Amino acid sequence: MQKKSGEMAITLNSGFKMPVVGLGVWRMEGKDMKNLLINAIKIGYRHFDCAADYQNEAEVGEALAEAFQTGLVKREDLFITTKLWNSDHGHVLEACKDSLEKLRLDYLDLYLVHFPIATRHTGIGTTSSALGEDGVLDIDTTISLETTWHAMENLVSLGLVRSIGISNYDIFLTRDCLAYSKVKPVVNQIETHPYFQRESLVKFCQKHGICVTAHTPLGGAAANTEWFGTVSCLEDPALKGLAEKYKKTVAQVVLRWGIQRNTVVIPKSSKLERLQENFNVLDFELTKEDMDLVKSLDRNYRTNQPAKFWGIDLYA
Repeated sequence: MQKKSGEMAITLNSGFKMPVVGLGVWRMEGKDMKNLLINAIKIGYRHFDCAADYQNEAEVGEALAEAFQTGLVKREDLFITTKLWNSDHGHVLEACKDSLEKLRLDYLDLYLVHFPIATRHTGIGTTSSALGEDGVLDIDTTISLETTWHAMENLVSLGLVRSIGISNYDIFLTRDCLAYSKVKPVVNQIETHPYFQRESLVKFCQKHGICVTAHTPLGGAAANTEWFGTVSCLEDPALKGLAEKYKKTVAQVVLRWGIQRNTVVIPKSSKLERLQENFNVLDFELTKEDMDLVKSLDRNYRTNQPAKFWGIDLYA
């Protein structure tokens, strides 16, 4: 593993390399987004994590097109992920093509099943979470995850995606996917951070050759406090102490911890100085004692809680 910024990558079980630091584009919107992404590429980001559900693939596509046209980067320099939304499980090929069209790409580096649940289809690209009359998420019980996965595998055969993976899967569902898959999932993207370490799930995935990507790697910070009323680990006194010790920010310490657990981190930020800061995490290393200190902070505390919108707690 090279320490030089932007070059540190994990080799996936499909043989492709994925940079260990990426930029998540959830809750990014508006006209500033293009500048933000162009600036991120200039800083050195090569890995971008998108999803149909974020409703901003077209804006990402615009930024990418500009980056390619101006010669800032080549397509093969970037690693682009997007995700199949719950309402499109029965329409995997069409959903993938819709995302490719919006992103203005010929292929995806990685396509993930966003959540292990199929919900009522509301039309390609609409990514709605349709609720039934009872105000509860309208779950489709006719499509199995195995069916969805085989449709994902088909995308690899067609050359539309290079690698496929899963997201928000627990150990049971991940094990099941390994049993029925002809093309193995390369990644399981899950919420994990110092307050929600999920050591068993992380270790299980890694033991079976599945790379763990940490979404919400900083615990969601202000945005999740606003959406879900949750607290972020960035205020933790022990982590603040480590930040002083290493002369880094708390966020940098937390991201570095994620990288040293052999997970890929995809922090999101709309602030230029934060983008720069989040990317500069490859030039220092936490000692074993400090890794253990962070390990002791686990609270089994999930901050991303879609039950608030879905009227049902899928993790219960």
